[in-house]
Amino acid sequence: MHFIGIEIGHGGTRAVALDLESAVIRAEAWVPHDWIEGLPAGYREQNPAQWIDAVDRAVRQCLLALEGQKDRVAAIGVAGPQRGLVLLDEANRIIRPAKLAGDVSVKRQSDEIARAFGGAPGLIELVGQAPGVESAAAECLWLKQHEPYHFQRAAGFLTAQDFIAYWLTGERATEPGSASATGLLDIRTRTWSAELLDFIDPSLAGKLPPVLPPDQPRGLLRPALAREWGLSELVQVGAGSTAPMLSALAAGCVVSGTVAVELGATGVIAGIGASPVIDYRGEILSLCNATGSWLGLATTINTAVAPEVLRRHYGWTAEGFEAMVASVSPGSEGLLMLPYLTGESIPRLPEGCGVLHGLTAGNFTPAHMARAAAEGVALGLGYAMSRLRDLGFDPPEIRLLGPGAVSPVMRQLLADVFGAPVIPVSSRQGAAVGAAMQAAVAFFHQSGESLGFEEIASYLVAGDAGARCDPDPGNHEIYQELMSRQQYLVDTLHPAGFL
Repeated sequence: MHFIGIEIGHGGTRAVALDLESAVIRAEAWVPHDWIEGLPAGYREQNPAQWIDAVDRAVRQCLLALEGQKDRVAAIGVAGPQRGLVLLDEANRIIRPAKLAGDVSVKRQSDEIARAFGGAPGLIELVGQAPGVESAAAECLWLKQHEPYHFQRAAGFLTAQDFIAYWLTGERATEPGSASATGLLDIRTRTWSAELLDFIDPSLAGKLPPVLPPDQPRGLLRPALAREWGLSELVQVGAGSTAPMLSALAAGCVVSGTVAVELGATGVIAGIGASPVIDYRGEILSLCNATGSWLGLATTINTAVAPEVLRRHYGWTAEGFEAMVASVSPGSEGLLMLPYLTGESIPRLPEGCGVLHGLTAGNFTPAHMARAAAEGVALGLGYAMSRLRDLGFDPPEIRLLGPGAVSPVMRQLLADVFGAPVIPVSSRQGAAVGAAMQAAVAFFHQSGESLGFEEIASYLVAGDAGARCDPDPGNHEIYQELMSRQQYLVDTLHPAGFL
């Protein structure tokens, strides 16, 4: 039995075909996306119509590789970015492009919402989280104030994954994980927040989809689309969710207390909780999860940016960069990088910049720069892990996935920073595999069979024991001191306006 998983990412759309019986990926495809150019500074937008085209092409490529086995496709799941609101009018036409992560045009509206409810503490008390500049809550207020015609014309607001699921099925709905990522959901009750919606606009409640359980199928594949793809009209479409939640599922993190780290275009660290993971400091984002539990999430924006800038500057390959990092001892002989080249989300520095501290004649070398960049990225994830520990997480091991998981240097560096074993998982496709797994659980639930998220994760997900990295106690001590130094610099430079 095959389950197709789709991930709508910033750079493109990925589709995979998961063979459940043999627990292998039978087919995979990737179709790139384009950004809208010529926008004002602070804007990052894409046309959602290209997501439909990319999904169509990626799925067709996967099905072509499955020729002769297409009748074994049982369900499809969709993962989407944390941010990507799609506005539809009464005729189901896309009204405007979607704003994606990194778009800071709605910052003033984010601040306005915070002031109205007593800042981050008041919002956390109200809905369990403090929706910020990356939230659909701020975007909705921005639309009302800056594009009132578009706001009034909109009949429906859907996340990227719910928009694609709507195109696949004709059914409009969402699930708690996707809904909580908008900032408009009370994560404790898993219902839309009436107070927040009314503050933005009383009509907003009527534009949002119903919130359904994550193990309930969204519906059946549209007959016309099933015929085009050569699939059965009984193929189901799962509830879908945001990419970080489904990546955690793909890493096998389902049980309360488990932690997953994904190294991709961004760094994502997610801890699973049996109850809401509430951070009253507002650094760890509190969300509902795609499996019916809750999630504490942190995203580091510069995980790939800082190393890529150095690689491009020096003309290094990925292997060359790793060799440079490995050639320098832990601590980079006192050189510390604050790698906030494009701003950062944890610590919250939306307009941050990079800083090199501790330069000497001895450490002012390309190799030391490489080591400091890698350590700066790892320390950022280490700070997020320390905040999860403050919230009660103490995982015996940390699951690692994403493209960066293939690097033995980075795996060991993270283990030393975290002070816990790091184990990469077999899946490199992350959220797309998680989407297929979620769709499989919904399929079996609908069929009356008792396959739960924990069971499917234990069956499909295996850690690579041969690539396990255990922390070096001495290096961990070095990095604890460096993390304190990094945070001291942030706490000193940011209030003074230098970061």
